[in-house]
Amino acid sequence: MQAPSFNSVRAAAERLRGIVHRTPVLTSRTLDGIAGGPVFLKCESFQRMGAFKFRGAYNRIVQLDPQARARGVVAFSSGNHAQGVALASKLLGVPATIVMPSDAPASKIAATREHGAEIIFYDRHKSHRAEIAQELCAERNATLIPPFDDPEIVAGAGTAALELLEDVPDLEIIATPVGGGGLLSGSALAAHGVNGAIELYGVEPEAGNDFQQSLARGEIVQTPVPVTIADGLQTQAPGEITFAIVLEHVRAIVTVSDDELRDAMRFAFERMKIVIEPSGAAALAAVMLGKIPTRGKRTGIIISGGNVDATRFCELTA
Repeated sequence: MQAPSFNSVRAAAERLRGIVHRTPVLTSRTLDGIAGGPVFLKCESFQRMGAFKFRGAYNRIVQLDPQARARGVVAFSSGNHAQGVALASKLLGVPATIVMPSDAPASKIAATREHGAEIIFYDRHKSHRAEIAQELCAERNATLIPPFDDPEIVAGAGTAALELLEDVPDLEIIATPVGGGGLLSGSALAAHGVNGAIELYGVEPEAGNDFQQSLARGEIVQTPVPVTIADGLQTQAPGEITFAIVLEHVRAIVTVSDDELRDAMRFAFERMKIVIEPSGAAALAAVMLGKIPTRGKRTGIIISGGNVDATRFCELTA
């Protein structure tokens, strides 16, 4: 398996041209004042199926040969990757089965079903989702589409940062949420392919800082399932591919609390009129709190998704 590179991000961008939405870049003078410099939000909450995950899923599945497409794909996800794989599979005529935790947000389960995928539920505290998915692949001779630790998933994710840099070419910092590391590592490859001086930062929940611990030790650290409102960032360990890229390219991983995520969601809604899910608000929260050194610099933030139902959003931001 060849490691992803800047060239693979550019190739992914060509495959995705006309398929993905070129999501908007939004600004706020109030946010600029808080950050001490201009901030640009790449809003993947406006992507097809509501998150950046569609980019990697489509980039991976579209490259399957006709025989593999006919046998179908299997993925595991708490929600956004599930929807991304389900939608990409629907567009490409590929049968999809998704392994999802039984406590996944109802809106994400419903959206995955609406795109025609079969869902297999599991208890995230008792079972291992990757093992279930691998067993299904063996039974059905299907192709596994992992949520982050795959070169083409990483390359597809990196196209969001590539677009951001095309729209705002003189960025000095890019910050993204980080779970398994697909978005952060893809963004790092894109950013440093354009300008090696750009500083990359990842942001994860305080309760699930497996990436931060892994970077500190220089090796992958496995943690218990984190208890956090950021359901899309409840990974227990970085991927091998993503960790290697982050170790080489990323300045630091910082963490935010659930209350800080709520504050960022509320700010985005009240001041910028956009809805962000908890996971998608991580990098915004870190910038607002000064956990990333943005003063006097031009900063890009990737808002990774906006898939949160109305009742849950109101509960979190009340």
